[in-house]
Amino acid sequence: MIGASISRWTMSYFAMALAWLFLALSLMMAGVGYPFAEVASPDTLVLVHAVGIGWLSIAMCGALFQFVPVLVAKPLFSEKWALPALVLLTAGLVSLIGGFLSLGGRLPPSLWLLPLGAILLVAGFGLVVVDLGLTAWLRPAGPARFVLAGLASLCATAAFGAVFAFALAGWAGSAGNALLAAGIPLHAIAGLGGWLTLTAMGVSYRLLSMFMLSPDVDERQSRMTLGAGALAIGMTVAGGILAIGLASGLSVVLSIVAVFGLASAALYGRDIAGIFRARKRRQLELNMRMATLSFASLAATALLGIALVVTDGFAAHIGPFAFLAVFGWLSGLVLAKLYKIVAFLTWLETYGPVMGRAPTPRVQDLVAEGRATKWFVIYYVAVWAGTLTLLVGEPYAFRMAAAAMTVGVVGIVREVIRTRRLADVASPVRLPGGAIAPHLLFARN
Repeated sequence: MIGASISRWTMSYFAMALAWLFLALSLMMAGVGYPFAEVASPDTLVLVHAVGIGWLSIAMCGALFQFVPVLVAKPLFSEKWALPALVLLTAGLVSLIGGFLSLGGRLPPSLWLLPLGAILLVAGFGLVVVDLGLTAWLRPAGPARFVLAGLASLCATAAFGAVFAFALAGWAGSAGNALLAAGIPLHAIAGLGGWLTLTAMGVSYRLLSMFMLSPDVDERQSRMTLGAGALAIGMTVAGGILAIGLASGLSVVLSIVAVFGLASAALYGRDIAGIFRARKRRQLELNMRMATLSFASLAATALLGIALVVTDGFAAHIGPFAFLAVFGWLSGLVLAKLYKIVAFLTWLETYGPVMGRAPTPRVQDLVAEGRATKWFVIYYVAVWAGTLTLLVGEPYAFRMAAAAMTVGVVGIVREVIRTRRLADVASPVRLPGGAIAPHLLFARN
C-alpha cells in the first residue's frame, strides 16, 4: 500500500462508530434493552440498531472506503460520496432510534420518524453500495467477491428494515405486516451473517495476508467459502420470502441456512489457519493475537448454536448466541483491526511522503503493544463472561460484564488516539523534515 491513496473520511467513520459503541455499552450498563426487556421490545431495538448500524456497519463502511481500492488496485469510484453517506447514515439512525423510543413510550408519539429513518438509511447505504460496488466490480476476484456479496446482503438487509419501519408506523399494508410478523430472522441473518460477516471475511483475508506477509488464500478455497456463505444468504432472502408468502413457516428454510452457514464458517477457519501457517512474519503483532480470540469466539458461537439446537434451547437463548457473535466475533475483530489500521494509515499519511528523504519510524513504533494488551484482554474476558451471565439468566451480573467491556474499549480507544497523535513516537523521528502531524478525525489531502 505504499503510495496508495488514503481515504479522507475513514477516521471520521471510525470515530462515529466508536461513539455509537459507547452509547450501546452505556445502555447495557444502565439496564436498557435485553436482558432487562424482551428481545423484540423497542428498547432492545434501540440497542440492536445502535450496535448493528451505528457501531459495526459504520466502522465497516469506513474500512471499506480505504481497503476496497486496495483489493482491486483501482481508485475509489467517488471519494466525494463518503462524507454525505456518513451524514445520511447518522441522521437516519438517529431518526430510527427516535421512532423506536416513541414506539416504546419514551418519547411523544412520532412514529413517522421510523419511515424517515429508513429512507435516510437507505439513501446513505445506497451511496455506500454504489460507490464500493462500482469500485469492486472493476476486478471481482478473491476478497473483492466477498465484498460484493456483502454489499448485496446489505441491500437485502436495508430493504427488510425499510419494510419493517413502514409497517411499525402503520404505512406498509397487509403484506408489510405479514413480513414484519415473520421476517425478523431474515433481516438479522442478512445483516449479521451476510453484510457484516461475509464482508469481514473478505477484508480479513487481505489484511491478514498483508500484515503477516503471507500468500493470499487459494482462489478455489475462498470460492468454496464464499459459495457456502452466499448460498446461506440467498436461501435466507429468497427462501424466507417464499415461505412467508406461502404461510408455510421458516423452520425448513432456517435449518438449510444453518447448514450452509456452518459450512462457510468451517471453510473460513480452514482458510485462516492456512494463512497463519504460511506467514513469513513469525512473531505475531498484537492485532493478530487479538484477532485469534475473535476467530475463537466465532468457533464458540458456532458450537453454542449447535448445542442450543440439539438441546432445543435456541429460541430461548437467542440473546446469548447473538451477543457472542456480535461482540466476541465481529466487534472483537473490528477493534483488533482498527487498532492496526489506524496505526498503518497514520504512518502512511505522516511518513509516506518523506520516506527515503529523512529517517522515519516503523509502523510498530507508533503503538505501545505491551500497554494496549491488557485492554483487549479485559474486553474479551468481559464478553465471554457476559455471554455466560446471559446463558444462566443473571442480568445484573451482565451489567458488570458490560461495565468491564466498557473499561476495555475505553483503554483501546485511548491507545488509538495516542497512535493518531504520534504520542508514543520518539521525538528525534516524530516529525522529520516535511512531515505533518495528522488530524485526529480525517486525513489531510
